[in-house]
Amino acid sequence: EVQLVESGGGLVQEGGSLRLSCTASGLAFGVYTMAWFRQAPGKEREVISSISWTGGSTKYADSVKGRFTISRDNAKNTLSLQMNSLKPEDTAIYYCAAGPRYGGPEFRSTLFRYWGQGTQVTVSS
Repeated sequence: EVQLVESGGGLVQEGGSLRLSCTASGLAFGVYTMAWFRQAPGKEREVISSISWTGGSTKYADSVKGRFTISRDNAKNTLSLQMNSLKPEDTAIYYCAAGPRYGGPEFRSTLFRYWGQGTQVTVSS
């Protein structure tokens, strides 16, 4: 059974930092393009960052560029998102997802086939 489990969410003050992790099991993690999505209250889910299967290429949404860093450790089946300079508008449920095999960074949500349950990030002003 494929399982993606996010952790690291919580309540943080504006300007602070959080590090999210996603641990994968039941799939060949190291061959999948991975991504982080988020869904804010009253809004649709959006992709914020993606990373190629090797970790050699990354892509960021403009809203998080320069503040967030995506990374992966294929030996540990782990995807991470370092979030710095957090803003109240970053408040959302954050999801990790597995996309195409052997792919580069991918922002087409329809190509992501496995999803975690999400972890809540709340940024207070």
